[in-house]
Amino acid sequence: MSYENYKNWKTKAISGIPHLSIVIPAYNEQERIVATIGAIASHVSDLGFEWELLIADDGSKDDTVKLVEELGLVNLRLLKTPKNGGKGNAVQRGMIASKGRYVLFADADNSTPIEEISKLLAKLEKENYDVAVGSRAVEGAEESNKSFLRHLLSGGLRWIVKNVLRINVRDTQCGFKMYTQKAAKELHAMQTIMGFSFDLEILFLASKYGLRIAEVPVSWVDAPGSKVDTKKEIQRFLRDLVNIQVNNFKGVYRRM
Repeated sequence: MSYENYKNWKTKAISGIPHLSIVIPAYNEQERIVATIGAIASHVSDLGFEWELLIADDGSKDDTVKLVEELGLVNLRLLKTPKNGGKGNAVQRGMIASKGRYVLFADADNSTPIEEISKLLAKLEKENYDVAVGSRAVEGAEESNKSFLRHLLSGGLRWIVKNVLRINVRDTQCGFKMYTQKAAKELHAMQTIMGFSFDLEILFLASKYGLRIAEVPVSWVDAPGSKVDTKKEIQRFLRDLVNIQVNNFKGVYRRM
């Protein structure tokens, strides 16, 4: 992308409803947030439609907020909060605030390259799916640098998801998912889990209410600097799995 096009993207305001919103949750991401924003801007600005980027800060203690504000990008909205509420909370705030016809949630580490976006968008635009899930577990997906322990644990968790929650999605946890605006607002309004495994609840709700879900193979790289403590997150994942079942039994999940 040329410098001139990048400058135009910085200064041109959105004239109507954006075709796409991109939500990035961020907590202490000063080392990579600018590079991620640059990668997104370079690719998406050339796709031929208006779009917006929402950085949902999760109470960062470093210079994440300062760096994003200093960019001065018209198409970017920074959602700030004074305290850490969890990744799920940040994504929920971003989804509720989004204005696009389609809404992408993507991780701040850009583990799934933004270039994969067109695969998901095609499922919603051309095949009328409500949700498109980037997946590392279906034919055609590519994974790099994933440890043996993470491979082993992922396989076990996928078995539990399939046989306990009956979700017909092999990879619920990949941080690259796209929704129609209606699905994004509806599902995240019902969301109760604000931690790492919020994706599990969202896909359970999508399945429960009969939304059409496409699982799309993507490339994924285990980026350095991950903040995920695998053992702790496994414990939370199992706890949240039980909470989803309890909430469902109690009738907590009600469509608006």
